[in-house]
Amino acid sequence: MIAFVRGEVAAVTLNSAVLEVGGVGLELMCTPGTLATLRVGRPATLPTSMVVREDSLTIFGFLDDDEKQIFEIAQTASGVGPKVAQAIVAVMSPDDVRRAIMTEDVKTLTRVPGIGQKGAQRIILELKDRIGPPTGGHHAAAAATQHAPWRDQVQQGLIGLGWSTKESERAVEAVAPDAGEMPDVGALLRAALRTLSKA
Repeated sequence: MIAFVRGEVAAVTLNSAVLEVGGVGLELMCTPGTLATLRVGRPATLPTSMVVREDSLTIFGFLDDDEKQIFEIAQTASGVGPKVAQAIVAVMSPDDVRRAIMTEDVKTLTRVPGIGQKGAQRIILELKDRIGPPTGGHHAAAAATQHAPWRDQVQQGLIGLGWSTKESERAVEAVAPDAGEMPDVGALLRAALRTLSKA
C-alpha cells in the first residue's frame, strides 16, 4: 500500500494532481478542496489511499489523514465505491460526516452526488458503530490558500462536480461574504454546494 506521497507538484488538473517522486510522476485523484492547496513547482505531502481494480490502479490523495480515514471507512458501507467516497469528502468535512452519521441525518448525506435516501440510510446503519465521534479538528487548507484566487477554484470545483457555469457563478457569489481574510476553499466549496442543493 502507498500510505502517502511526497514530492514536487508537477501538474494540477480539475480532479487530479501529478506529484513527481524520484523522477516518476504519480497521478493522485483529489477533491477540489485538496487541489486548491497545491501549487505547481512547490513540494507537497499528501496522505493517499490506493484502490486496486482488475483493470485499474488508482491513487487518491487527501488533505490530511482524517479525510483519508473517512474515505476508507465510507467504502466499507455496501454500495459505496471510491467515486462516492471521494464525493463525500469533497462535499463534507470529516467531522460533518461523523456528525451526520451519529445523528442519523439522512438529509445531509443525500446532498452528496450519488447518495440517495436509501443509500444514506444504509451508510448510517453500517457505519454508526465504526465512524467515531467528531474530533473537533478543522482543515489546514485556510493557511495554504490565503493568497489563492479562491473564486475560480470554487467555481471550477463546482463545474467539475457537474453544475453549470451559471449555477456555479451564482453559488460563488452567495458564499463570497463568508470568504474573509483567509478563504478556506474547501469550506467555501461545501457552502456553495449547500446553496445549490437548496435551490
